[in-house]
Amino acid sequence: MSKHSGHYDAIIIGTGQGAVPLAVDLAGAGRRIAVIEKNHLGGSCINFGCTPTKTMVASARVAYLAGRGSDYGVETGEIKIDFKKIRGRKREIVKSFRSGIEKRLDHDNINLFRGEAGFISEKKIRIRKQHEEQHITGDQIFINTGTRPAIPPVEGIDDIGYLDSESIMELDSQPEHLLIIGGGYVGCEFGQMFRRFGSKVAIIQLGAQLLGREDSDVSEEVAKIFEQDGIEVFLKTGAKSVIRKNSGNILITLETETGEKQLEGTHLLVAAGRTPNTDMLNLQSAGIETDERGFIRANDRLETSVEGIYCIGDVKGSPAFTHISYDDYRVLKENILDNGNASIKGRLVPYVVFIDPQLGRVGISENDARFANLNYKVAKMPLSSVARALEMDETRGFMKAVIDADSKRILGCSILGVEGGEIMNILQMAMLGGLPYTRIRDTAIAHPTLGESLNNLFMTI
Repeated sequence: MSKHSGHYDAIIIGTGQGAVPLAVDLAGAGRRIAVIEKNHLGGSCINFGCTPTKTMVASARVAYLAGRGSDYGVETGEIKIDFKKIRGRKREIVKSFRSGIEKRLDHDNINLFRGEAGFISEKKIRIRKQHEEQHITGDQIFINTGTRPAIPPVEGIDDIGYLDSESIMELDSQPEHLLIIGGGYVGCEFGQMFRRFGSKVAIIQLGAQLLGREDSDVSEEVAKIFEQDGIEVFLKTGAKSVIRKNSGNILITLETETGEKQLEGTHLLVAAGRTPNTDMLNLQSAGIETDERGFIRANDRLETSVEGIYCIGDVKGSPAFTHISYDDYRVLKENILDNGNASIKGRLVPYVVFIDPQLGRVGISENDARFANLNYKVAKMPLSSVARALEMDETRGFMKAVIDADSKRILGCSILGVEGGEIMNILQMAMLGGLPYTRIRDTAIAHPTLGESLNNLFMTI
């Protein structure tokens, strides 16, 4: 058959971080693959997630450090933000990553289709591009369509020209006063970033704390850091309505515990969660089950309710992280190409919130341990007790680990501190190896490093 034949060994819908290596490996094994992409190659991570946001976070940290120059005995003078240059740097890195994916998909056994995919039946897909439509069939189908920003039911929100996590990075200047609906990971990262670029920032959070899935002491410390940075945080506060005034500013009416309150800003960022890109897939024609929010139901082997159809990454719901999507690829590759029996059951889910200082998390939280009625202990130490942090003048935050009191193994950690993600990675390796915390406590770790702090952390037990 020719490369452009209508039947394939596998069809992959979407080009996120799990789909691309899967396509390459399947093609390398001699299978004929169709890859369908509606928008840019690379999925959310490369285009409006990890890659662009962390590139801009890096620029924001340089601005922050430049502003603190005098603390280190370095006079930097007036700090000026060239937002177009920041945006340009972000665009170039995204462009280079997209180009890399395009090269990876340039394979004799891969046919890349540009258009919107939808099911006609279990094994038949239609691809629409403008006014054209073509149909292809496949023995196996992999869905990797990801998610998009969820828009909360706020009166007037569709009329005011709000920003989301993608459009905010395409502004040509920083907002004068940024209002953010949502105090989760996205809202917190963008809030601190734009504050460091010079914007006034207010975060509006419906829940009782920022970063609602974290322990309360972690969230309280993050709120304290944001207060130090000059960010307004409104907790237990809902957005009731928004209007755009004649001046061009946005006026938002808030519902608080003490009554209504109004807040005015120049821009509004909606960061109130994500919704799956499944509504355009016509899943019912294939009999693919979803939950009440539209996320695809899948088992521990990533199989949907229909034999031969699988899902990868965010489209199946939490946890929505790039590295989890890539681990989904590992499971599928092992099972489909290597005749293995891999599963996502029980896997550790590490993640990093790229505020500054970073929050690195893996395993269970103290809340989780308490809810499960485990016999546990907690090791906790402020960053102000870490020699390297003191030398760097980066002492905000704390380190915390949850320990099984019987086996002495590490169950999870929250590292809120400079390079918290890197410290978390160390503890994740210890958890995978089943090491008792005493092995780390009693190990000689190079001085002066941030990792050395783990000696002292576990001495607090």
